[in-house]
Amino acid sequence: MKVLILGNSDTGLYKFRKELIQALIEDRKEVFLALPQGRYIPLLEKMGCNFCEISMDRRGMNLFKEIQLLLKYFRLIRRIKPDVVLTYTIKPNIYGGIICQICHVKYIANITGLGTAIERKGVLSGILLFFYHISLRNASQVFFQNEANRMFFREKRVVTKDRIIPGSGVNLEEHCYEEYPKETGLVRFLYVGRIMKDKGIGELLDGAEQLKKNHSGVFFELAGGYDEESFRDRIEELEKRGIVKYLGEQTDIHSLMKADHAIILPSYHEGLSNVLLEAAACGRPVLTTNVPGCRETFEEGVSGLGFQPKDSAALVGAVEKFLGLPYNQRRQMGICGRKKVEREFDRRVVVSAYMQEIKASHGNT
Repeated sequence: MKVLILGNSDTGLYKFRKELIQALIEDRKEVFLALPQGRYIPLLEKMGCNFCEISMDRRGMNLFKEIQLLLKYFRLIRRIKPDVVLTYTIKPNIYGGIICQICHVKYIANITGLGTAIERKGVLSGILLFFYHISLRNASQVFFQNEANRMFFREKRVVTKDRIIPGSGVNLEEHCYEEYPKETGLVRFLYVGRIMKDKGIGELLDGAEQLKKNHSGVFFELAGGYDEESFRDRIEELEKRGIVKYLGEQTDIHSLMKADHAIILPSYHEGLSNVLLEAAACGRPVLTTNVPGCRETFEEGVSGLGFQPKDSAALVGAVEKFLGLPYNQRRQMGICGRKKVEREFDRRVVVSAYMQEIKASHGNT
């Protein structure tokens, strides 16, 4: 049996879906990956995958390039003749779904979040929903990572068959519990994510600057690449003043998390935040926005603190509340977070859901 996976990033595929890929290979499936070249491709090939390079502009909407991507998927699917196609993120979901229907190939889509274009509404949002309606109508299954996204698609009458899964889940062995950092007088917060407006980076920088005026013992670290260069000058200026430290893109996020006291993510929207799940698995409290995809990852006051999105004052309030907690209570929040991911977000649940759907659509092949 041939399984083709369409995605837009080797990083996400390796970090969050390698357990699924391994399960497919162990089940004697022939796995093909179609996505842009990246540093994790050799590791995926070493696992036993067949790599088919498909370049794409993840965020651009150049008509010529989009038609090219459609044709690439068409030629690829006609050549490989997969038994089932798994798609992730907007363009693979839409274009992959359309081509699968043309080629009469079964496919399973995963809505990893609504995406900035749909969240901001407007003309582009309407266009994307129209194409989603076309691309998902014959899907064997559409996986959603949070209930709000599923209800949004249902209200728009985009999907006819859907199922909730716990995001990408967490590998609880790789992301093991780590003892809480000792009390030293310095409280360190870590942000992990792309440097872009919709991740709340503007509010975080404003909040960090304000907090440093009143709390000398607070420090913020930022890990992630620049999606929007407009923030570079501001981050460099705050770094010179000792308010933040920019770490760039990092491969070993677990080691960063275990050294810090809490993870902070002021995102405007998520499918289900892998960063927050991994933070909780590590035993670190999370401070994040009360939006779908973030609020599911913590229990208010028990394993984390929530605040309103797009509001630097609300972020400052949450951080100050956290700073006011006794050391043992912060530590206990991390322990409770670990217990929550063990109960609700084990990655094996996600792998099992995919294996069930693949077998359901093709018998026990």
